[in-house]
Amino acid sequence: MELIAHEIDVDVMILSADGGLNSSNADQFVSEIEALVTGGLRRLIVDCSNLEYISSVGIGVLLGLNRRMKACGGEVKLSSVRGLIVQVLHISKLDTFFQIYRDVDQARLSFRSE
Repeated sequence: MELIAHEIDVDVMILSADGGLNSSNADQFVSEIEALVTGGLRRLIVDCSNLEYISSVGIGVLLGLNRRMKACGGEVKLSSVRGLIVQVLHISKLDTFFQIYRDVDQARLSFRSE
C-alpha cells in the first residue's frame, strides 16, 4: 500500500491510501497517522478512491484512527469508499462510526460547515 499525505486547507490533510490495508502494512499506516497527529493534525480525510481491499486488521486500524483523532479533539472522514469496501463497512455497521462522503470535495466542505 502506498500512502500519500497532502494538505488541502490550512488545517485539513488528505491521506490517500492506494492498494490494500491489511496486516502487512497496518503498522506503516498507524505510524504515518501518529506522526501527523503528533504534529498537530486534527482534521483528516482518508481518500479511499484507490483502496482496493481491506482486511479485518485494516478495519481495526481505521477504528483506532477514529478513536485516536477523537481523543485529541480531531476528526477523521472517509471519502470515495467504493465496491466491496463500502459493502463491508455497511454490513458490519461500521458506516455508523465514520462520516463517509462521496468524494474528497464533499468531505472538505463538511469541515467548513462545522
